[in-house]
Amino acid sequence: MTAAVGAREVNVAAPKIETLFDRAQARDRPLRGAGMPPVLEERYGGPLLVPVGTGRPTVLANFVSTLDGVVALGSGDLTGGGLISGFHEPDRFVMALLRGIADVVVVGAGTLRGSTRHRWVADHVQPKLADAFADWRSAMGLARHPTTIVVTASGDIPVEHAGLNDAAIPVVVATTASGARRLFATRIAPHVSVAASETDGPLRGSDIVAVAQAAGARVILCEGGPHLLAQLVEQDLLDELFLTVAPQLVGRGGPQRIGLVEGLALPPRDARWHDLASVRRSDNHLFLRYRRTGVDEQEPRND
Repeated sequence: MTAAVGAREVNVAAPKIETLFDRAQARDRPLRGAGMPPVLEERYGGPLLVPVGTGRPTVLANFVSTLDGVVALGSGDLTGGGLISGFHEPDRFVMALLRGIADVVVVGAGTLRGSTRHRWVADHVQPKLADAFADWRSAMGLARHPTTIVVTASGDIPVEHAGLNDAAIPVVVATTASGARRLFATRIAPHVSVAASETDGPLRGSDIVAVAQAAGARVILCEGGPHLLAQLVEQDLLDELFLTVAPQLVGRGGPQRIGLVEGLALPPRDARWHDLASVRRSDNHLFLRYRRTGVDEQEPRND
């Protein structure tokens, strides 16, 4: 199969994603996603539109989970979730789509250490569609690549990581005062900036959002890990969750097999309820999109 992208043609052999249910977007806020190239929209089974926050940036998260809720196996592949998804190519496509629509991609130090070669841009997981993503981001008035924000309280990160050493990808390290001192004592790349809090206390979700907002972000994408997501959930900052459910059972059996939100235990009266916004599928994988309850009161539709 070939699809035109402007004057170019791209070979797309991967399976499409089928839309089973899609809830209409609220119309009282601006939506991002216009200008999506047909080759991307066709594979996703429709457009991807994300409400843009007015008071603060919109916060999205993207994770892949087993049927029994495990998101990391503790076997070195803590970043892309390849072992969790079974290296399912459509999951990588959705990952690229969300990076394509985001201003910043936020990852924790553990996620950074989980991969030595990863770059948190659409091109890394969908190199054959790089031109399509460039066209889409240009149509939305966005920079060529989202900024990578690495969250580390200690400042102990592998500064030689490929994701921190591509000058085409802006990088901000969000850290504490002591973490900044540690980073400045290392040889970080010249294009990497450091945003430090005034104290050495733990970084909260609001601190992370503030760093992203200072970088000009209106749409934030969190890709992990589960402890970082917990910081956003704790302060009720997560607006939408994109969750791929892979059809495997792995069990727990050890502390390294962790769930979606770790280090946080909300009482039932304070649970973060979400509305189902869309359901898609590819083979036996489900692609679920949840929106924080109360954010969107539109009626659902079945396609």
